[in-house]
Amino acid sequence: MSKTKEVNGVRFAPVILAGGSGTRFWPRSRRARAKQVLSLEGERTMIQETLARLGSLAAANDVWVITNPWLHDVIVEQLPQIPSEHVLAEPMARNTAPACALAAFLLEREAPETVLGIFPSDHVIQNTKRFDEVLEAGIKLAAAGANIVVFGVKPTRAETGYGYIEQGAGLDGKTNGIRAHHVKCFREKPNAETAAQFLAAGNFTWNSGIFLWSAKTLVAAVREHVPEMADPLEKIAAAYGAKNFTEVFAREYPKCENISVDYAILERQSAKGESHSNIYCLPADFGWNDLGSWASLHEHLREVDDDNVMDGATTGLYAIEASGNYVYAPGKTVALLGVEGLVVVETPDALLITTRERSQDVSKIVKAVHESGREDLI
Repeated sequence: MSKTKEVNGVRFAPVILAGGSGTRFWPRSRRARAKQVLSLEGERTMIQETLARLGSLAAANDVWVITNPWLHDVIVEQLPQIPSEHVLAEPMARNTAPACALAAFLLEREAPETVLGIFPSDHVIQNTKRFDEVLEAGIKLAAAGANIVVFGVKPTRAETGYGYIEQGAGLDGKTNGIRAHHVKCFREKPNAETAAQFLAAGNFTWNSGIFLWSAKTLVAAVREHVPEMADPLEKIAAAYGAKNFTEVFAREYPKCENISVDYAILERQSAKGESHSNIYCLPADFGWNDLGSWASLHEHLREVDDDNVMDGATTGLYAIEASGNYVYAPGKTVALLGVEGLVVVETPDALLITTRERSQDVSKIVKAVHESGREDLI
């Protein structure tokens, strides 16, 4: 990445959200070695892959990372291209709205027209060329006014683990050959029946968690929809670069409401109606996978659904009348006999055995471990 870079004359600043603890990937993912700093495919870690795919449109000096104290140092180590002062550790976890808004308030002081892109640190994108095309179109649309751009993934199943975006009318023209749609509203994670209705309707997409807006647009949205968050963020931004920044950050940031950007900004803005909200959806048709559970990692690595996936360096697999299993047991010979849909993950100090169907609930195990006082396993 170069020192400076613009997209069609627009400064672009990616904000990588890396504060999660990755509890659904326990026991590999731990508080100090969470999913985003692990290599779940290939040699690079997930956050390194995230930065790499942004390199064609963003300069390293314009990238920001919002993380937590446990991951701060390892992220600085893994991403030496980014200025270390752009890797900010939240003094207290406050969900995605304060994290996104923090970057906007920092940039709004010096370059309010800058387009911010919000990117989770742990997604997989298979078609990076198409990703660049859609992202460039989104940057252009976000810079064209007080617009908010979201990326929607065409659903392939009645998924209950994602939020949904209900699309409205398509825009008359295209941006870089890609047609955007107005957003009617955002829907919370549905039950199975509602998810099936969304799938059948045809105008619903999965919410990818990728958003674009100018710094001044997001700051204005914060002032309108969560005004009590504006004052502490103003104080933090004013102190950035000063000797007392750490003190101000630690004092003011916990005053921000613990709320997601979806609830705080997007849902409230979309309530204005699709003709007045200035929220637009672009198709995330670039091979997106959020790798949100062991089941989704199996889905990503398999060739067909019934495949047994052996992850990591193993010394052999013997499978008899066994299908659809995911096993991570480095250095072991694994034998599967008469089992289907299992998830087995071994680390030096823990062993997880569950099913692909229940893998979204692994965080419940982490909660139980925490409540038992076994902080060494968190």
